[in-house]
Amino acid sequence: MSNIIKSIDQLVGHTPLFEFVNYESKEGIKAHLLGKLEYFNPSGSIKDRAALNMIRSAEKEGILKPGDTIVENTSGNTGIGLAAFAASRGYKVTVFLEPGQSEERQKILRAYGADLRSMLEVPRVAEALQNGTFTTQFYQDAIQAYCDAQPTHHYFINQLANEANPDVHYQTTGPEIWKDTDGKVDILVATSGTAGTITGLSRYFREKNPDIKVVAVQADPTSRPGGSENPQTIDGTAPFGDPGFPDTAKAPFIVGFHYDECIDVKGEDAYETGRKIAKSDGVFLGQSAAAALHAATIVAKRPENQGKNIVVILADNGMKYLSTNMYPLDRRVQ
Repeated sequence: MSNIIKSIDQLVGHTPLFEFVNYESKEGIKAHLLGKLEYFNPSGSIKDRAALNMIRSAEKEGILKPGDTIVENTSGNTGIGLAAFAASRGYKVTVFLEPGQSEERQKILRAYGADLRSMLEVPRVAEALQNGTFTTQFYQDAIQAYCDAQPTHHYFINQLANEANPDVHYQTTGPEIWKDTDGKVDILVATSGTAGTITGLSRYFREKNPDIKVVAVQADPTSRPGGSENPQTIDGTAPFGDPGFPDTAKAPFIVGFHYDECIDVKGEDAYETGRKIAKSDGVFLGQSAAAALHAATIVAKRPENQGKNIVVILADNGMKYLSTNMYPLDRRVQ
């Protein structure tokens, strides 16, 4: 009876590190592509780690009590993680969702009982977008003002400025990878939403080995949700902008963060890589995960990286993207 799980908390972390040996062979790759399969977390993404850690931190500080409402703005995965853990702990959740998120993400959020709203429903946000005064800080302040105006306790968990976000990767994700590779990590490849994952991991790995290279991955400007009419966008990522500092996420934990290289990935290339991997290794990747693996492939094919261990953070799988153009149905079986 000791192995029976009684809380989804117990399912978070210890995700497998998978080498894409078939893909390496087909692509002529001489490095080791090691994918951290984060979709093994209970609600299906790496954001489960941050969601649970942020809730635990708030509980420890006495900020959250049963019956309270957690509020967050999200592109989907963080909200899904928060909704799952909130449901198991007796909290309510209000999610302000960024435009253009997949139908699957919205349905999952509703299934967990989240109050799902558009970011345009936050007071003053629509007006700020129209007159050009919208900024990340303005949005955060507007959500906090919304929470303060509610008759019951609404806690804006704010993944963008919450230190429990990167800290969980420093405390858990990094050590898991270090253990599974016997301390042999040469290159880290990761995308960024809030930058919590890549900053937490970079801090951990560089303490272990200052020579580790960090490769940041962002969607090409033509493949960013809301930035073009391209039907092949890469969801869940934010542009890094100038070296070392994402221009859409001025979070406190970004201070001092440095990456060695930033690779832009087009949506069509990410989608193609995702389809290849599904057929070569039986791993079903989401959009940002496929983008990260495409960038890692570019890095792995460089002669100087032969034999090196390249760790790729794969945020989620393809199940939340079935309504998008990533995995099209050529014909329907009658």
